[in-house]
Amino acid sequence: MKEKELKGILGKNIKYFRLHRQLPQAELAEKANISVTFLSNIERGNNYPQAGTICKIASVLGVNVWELFKGERASDDSNVINDRISEDYRKHINSALETVYKKYKA
Repeated sequence: MKEKELKGILGKNIKYFRLHRQLPQAELAEKANISVTFLSNIERGNNYPQAGTICKIASVLGVNVWELFKGERASDDSNVINDRISEDYRKHINSALETVYKKYKA
């Protein structure tokens, strides 16, 4: 695997987990003790952090370090958007759709 590809996978996975947890870049950066600019560059695959920083980011995100390097993690925009919708909100939407369906089915 080439360094550029590894940077890209790491960045996409950090962004995926950050969005999945609805964590703003500024908050992740602060908790990982790095600048927002550096985090942004990591997520875009431009920078590769030191091992200690990777461990801090993984800890803040609540994942194992190896999960940040898993190649299949990167998802398309629709999956990221779906992941960001809270479970509670999904329940309300499903309930509303069921009500409408029952009303117009009869």
